[in-house]
Amino acid sequence: MKADFDYKELISILRSYKNEEGWFKFKVGNTNPEVIGVNVSSLGNTAALSGHPFGYMVWGVSDDTHEIVGTSFSPSSTKVGNQELVAWLSVKTSPRVDVNFKELFIEDKKVVLMQVPAAVSSPIRFDKEEYVRIGSNNHRLSDYPDIERRLWQHFDKLPPERRVVLDGLALSAIPEYLALDAYFIIQGLPIPSTIEVQISNFKAEGFILKNDDGSFSITALGALLFARNLRMFHMLASKALRVIRYKAKSRVEAINDITFTEGYALCFEQACSSVETMLPVQEEIGSGLRKEIRKYPSSAIREVIGNMLIHQDLSVNGSGPILEVFEDSIEGSNPGSLLVPRDRIIDAPPRARNESMAAFLRRVHICEERGSGFDRMEKGMAEYSLPSPMVETGEGFTRIKLLWYSNFSKWKKEEKLWTCYLSVCLDYVSSISVSNTVLRERFGVEERNSAIISRLAKEAVDAGLIKIADISKGAKSRRYLPYWA
Repeated sequence: MKADFDYKELISILRSYKNEEGWFKFKVGNTNPEVIGVNVSSLGNTAALSGHPFGYMVWGVSDDTHEIVGTSFSPSSTKVGNQELVAWLSVKTSPRVDVNFKELFIEDKKVVLMQVPAAVSSPIRFDKEEYVRIGSNNHRLSDYPDIERRLWQHFDKLPPERRVVLDGLALSAIPEYLALDAYFIIQGLPIPSTIEVQISNFKAEGFILKNDDGSFSITALGALLFARNLRMFHMLASKALRVIRYKAKSRVEAINDITFTEGYALCFEQACSSVETMLPVQEEIGSGLRKEIRKYPSSAIREVIGNMLIHQDLSVNGSGPILEVFEDSIEGSNPGSLLVPRDRIIDAPPRARNESMAAFLRRVHICEERGSGFDRMEKGMAEYSLPSPMVETGEGFTRIKLLWYSNFSKWKKEEKLWTCYLSVCLDYVSSISVSNTVLRERFGVEERNSAIISRLAKEAVDAGLIKIADISKGAKSRRYLPYWA
């Protein structure tokens, strides 16, 4: 997205080119939605190939002389069937493209600019077909295998967090969008006295880029971490962390709905504190004193939020991280499936979908150093004798659930087996020998009810989740391992 004050200058720069380039084109007429859709695909793909953050189509400029001639095209009032043009394009393109139209007047004549983000992780398709611009014409990408290969090579090199989300900024304008001081405060560093020195740190981190014309661009990484307001970045508005508290166990009635619009490095602690205040409490009586404690461990909540942020798929438009608080559960969801098999979340080597973001958040101690943080979630839930974090994943989503029960007898069978398995996994990687006693303590079951845990362990063995380390030993000496150990 271009800074508002720069649209006219941008069009002036495009007009200064001797000929159209593959990443931009001029039009006087031809406002057919199907043609516009094809151009969304071709411009986005060609912009990626040529190293430009956006592709552009401009109505009201002659493609021969580049003079302003004006247009009657009005994208805001154009409909395809019953859908507005922008919504229709969003449905017809895949991955969904955040197309931005700007209507303005130059030389007292109406000009319309269409801005298309460069393809990020895969070619942009319109109506299930991929296009690319060669010369001044659109072509099916599949007809040019060499170009298609180059495009995929580009995707391998440019992660979504490094894409440009705002460009054409003057040096003095950057503090309007990014909280520069916070970068130093969070790390306990002295704040440089000049904006030039502050900006040099942001450039070194890859939060901003300096353009050939002397202006600056802000990357998704910089905005997601230090934006004063993510809604100022058209492409990232949906990535703001949202927290919803419901009245009971369903989504029928919400009593709190908060969107933290600041960058993650700025709002993380506030979000965690806000969730804490939303949580149900239970009373505990000890030594004759009554006190209220939260139903969930802070460490588990913190890791759920951190996991949502650093593992979300930034190439998915229109959705972002959401934490939902119910009467008896907490659910954290984000776009993007798990990067490791669900049953190997404890022992799998660390992987993050957004490596640079994860590295910075770990550096400032917002996220855990090791992997996904599932081990810390599990440790926290074990301290409260609650089920291990339940994990759901599928095409395009991951959901983590923290569950609360007043006692073990109310747990569902699936939750008991999963907790048995995950706790054995964590103890195994922590070099802890897992006996029936260790499992009983994990579930908060009294010794007189130890037979319940023995039966559960047998069920987990029968289900192929865990195995007996040495089958020659008796029940009291029995030790358990994950099935994969």
